[in-house]
Amino acid sequence: MNSRVSRDSDTMASVGIGQPVPRQEDAILVQGQGHYTDDLSVERQLFAAFVRSPHAHGHLRAVDAAEARAMKGVVAIYTAADLDGQGYSAILTPIDVPGRNGASMRKPQRAALAADKVRFVGDPVAMVVARTADQARNAAEAVRLDIDVLPAVTDAEQALGADAPQIYDDVAGNLIVDFQFGDSEKVAGAFAEAAHIARLRIVNNRVIVNPIEPRTAIASFDGKSKRYTLHAPSQGAFGMRNNLAAAMGVKPAAMRLVTGHVGGSFGMKASVFPEYIVLLHAARMLKRPVKWTDQRSESFVSDHHGRDMVFEAELALDARGRFLATRFKGIANMGAYVTPVGAVMPTMNVGKNSVGMYRTPLVEIQTRCAVTNTPPIGAYRGAGRPEGNYFMERLIDTAARNMGIDSASLRRRNLIPPAKLPWATPMGTVYDSGDFPALFERALAASDWMGYAGRLKTSRKAGLLRGRGIGCYLEVTAPPTNEMGGIHFEPDGSVNIVTGTLDYGQGHWTPFAQLLTSQLGVPFERIKLVQGDSDRLIAGGGTGGSKSLMASGSAIIEASELVIEKGKLLAGHFLEADVADIGFAAGRFTVIGTDRSIEIMQMAARLHGGAAVAPDLPQSLDVDHVFKAAPSAYPNGCHVAEVEIDPETGHVEVVRYVMVNDFGTVVNPMIVEGQLHGGVVQGIGQALFERTVYDDSGQPMTGSYMDYALPRAADVPFFSFVSQGVPTLNNRVGAKGCGEAGCAGSLPSVMNAVVDALAPYGINHLDMPATPQAVWRAVRSGRSGAVTGEPLVALS
Repeated sequence: MNSRVSRDSDTMASVGIGQPVPRQEDAILVQGQGHYTDDLSVERQLFAAFVRSPHAHGHLRAVDAAEARAMKGVVAIYTAADLDGQGYSAILTPIDVPGRNGASMRKPQRAALAADKVRFVGDPVAMVVARTADQARNAAEAVRLDIDVLPAVTDAEQALGADAPQIYDDVAGNLIVDFQFGDSEKVAGAFAEAAHIARLRIVNNRVIVNPIEPRTAIASFDGKSKRYTLHAPSQGAFGMRNNLAAAMGVKPAAMRLVTGHVGGSFGMKASVFPEYIVLLHAARMLKRPVKWTDQRSESFVSDHHGRDMVFEAELALDARGRFLATRFKGIANMGAYVTPVGAVMPTMNVGKNSVGMYRTPLVEIQTRCAVTNTPPIGAYRGAGRPEGNYFMERLIDTAARNMGIDSASLRRRNLIPPAKLPWATPMGTVYDSGDFPALFERALAASDWMGYAGRLKTSRKAGLLRGRGIGCYLEVTAPPTNEMGGIHFEPDGSVNIVTGTLDYGQGHWTPFAQLLTSQLGVPFERIKLVQGDSDRLIAGGGTGGSKSLMASGSAIIEASELVIEKGKLLAGHFLEADVADIGFAAGRFTVIGTDRSIEIMQMAARLHGGAAVAPDLPQSLDVDHVFKAAPSAYPNGCHVAEVEIDPETGHVEVVRYVMVNDFGTVVNPMIVEGQLHGGVVQGIGQALFERTVYDDSGQPMTGSYMDYALPRAADVPFFSFVSQGVPTLNNRVGAKGCGEAGCAGSLPSVMNAVVDALAPYGINHLDMPATPQAVWRAVRSGRSGAVTGEPLVALS
């Protein structure tokens, strides 16, 4: 190998697959040079503000905008009546969840602005457009709403009661769908034969998404081309463009969606929101761009929320502690409207992910999804996957305690051995790869499981309770949709990767560039990422469900192979050799057996410089390729948490946290670890801090950061991260997805540790969040000898 090739190989090795390359976008972001939607201003733009319902439920009799119209700077005010007859469609819920006995899922229509009824505090009723943002907000406050207030219901269990307020005339009993999966007879038989049964009633608390960047948008309309443009944060420009076009009643070609930097989403910004439709309408009618940025107080009541479900969970075991069956019977809160994945999360997603890495032969899940007078429930980091893992792991700890078995031993005897892979689960999924026992043992060793007794003794001397908890998880990622893999060699010597996934905090630029460098040997520092403009895309499934690297990575690999094919044809021309004699390695095309070669970047430069190429040869190295969807992957891991609790105050502190994860091929371990840190902290937030509360009238009692607690840096420990990957065969990269796994591991490990610490007081269960007040009450209840843990309540 000549010295130049050797240097190229060394450079590729330093930035290639598996290397902890720092995120390339961070220098831009930490210097405040990011370009978020609210940073953007366009010529002649106007500003919008929304009028929202102050009541959770009521008949909307009138909207009086006379005073507001007369205020300084006001240009227009729009209500539902103004949108009638414009060809706009209701916001779609494209996914159907089948009901019991073939019943259809009910899909109440959501218009852009409320017309006959308001259904939650924050429901948009009107939009004011003015010359400045302050003028728009001031005028919005002057709009008067005539609402006949109706009784409200915010709790899903209560919403299904016979005397509950009916939110829709055509949704009887507020029931969206009654879902059932599994062989009820076989499951009932397994429970009848079980030597031990663990039962828990588990609440998965509602959380507010709280990204750093609130929702915002700038809408424009080109009267000549009859084309809309919306600048807005999203999770994928291509899919959002298509959904917006459907909502506006136009063809996709008449819509453009542009997304710059995004300050977090966690699932929430993937959806079309009603505000976007009204903004686009105003831009068309006024022939001027219209900009809107949500206020944080509005975000609390108008963004989609997460989780919010309650389940009776049961686990049947034989005399040796082998799992026989699980049964989950629950009620899920959909909020006032059903989002695209709202009913998927507490039904199939909970069922698929409850199986975990265990040999559970039978699963039954029954879920009733109800509408309530609250903001809609949408995807939130994991979207049903952390919930399913949480339910199962809490059951296992409960069973171990009831049977007098060490919780690690009970898990160990039920893990799927690698020799049994591929493993078909009762939920219809098939695990293709992994070594669950080895991963589990490594997690116990990394957590110093055997040294816990000494740490427990130290805590007790300090007057503190100590507990430890295991959180094993296995996630079923979203199946990658068709994804674009564009590779463009630019005249300035840069190389653009064009993809339909979108980075809203994950750090896609760096691992995608690492993949491309590994495939083509192009200089890492010359690679750029194009991702947020629907006009640049021919396909795109967006980012969500932990599938980005699996989809975009596979697309990059396949597109690279097409570049090499084109390059070999061109190398034959430039090197005057037969194409069959051309080889490619480390960014260089070579005539095999000779020293004649041409670098890929040199070839691209020649083509841009006007080198003569026969018409029957490729005229460039550029490729626009679409990767066809691959199956889901199954990231898995084991997290071990230890907590200390002050019994006098109820304060819980996570003092140790170890995680061992199998993400298959890890392209950039630094970025993967960062993703896990973020996910774990979000899980700790739900487990210990976050709770959304409404009063009897449906008013939110936790409508600001004064009342809604988020975890801070001081609330979390330093994490110990170990990667033990077994590549999957389900995609070209071998990756399994990591973005949401932190929540899946942290919810059960932290809550199992809390309950373990409280076990000396006879406490067998505590629902999230384990706030100081909740823990203090549990301790006092245990000291008084009262029954602890919430009793099983029939969810009939």
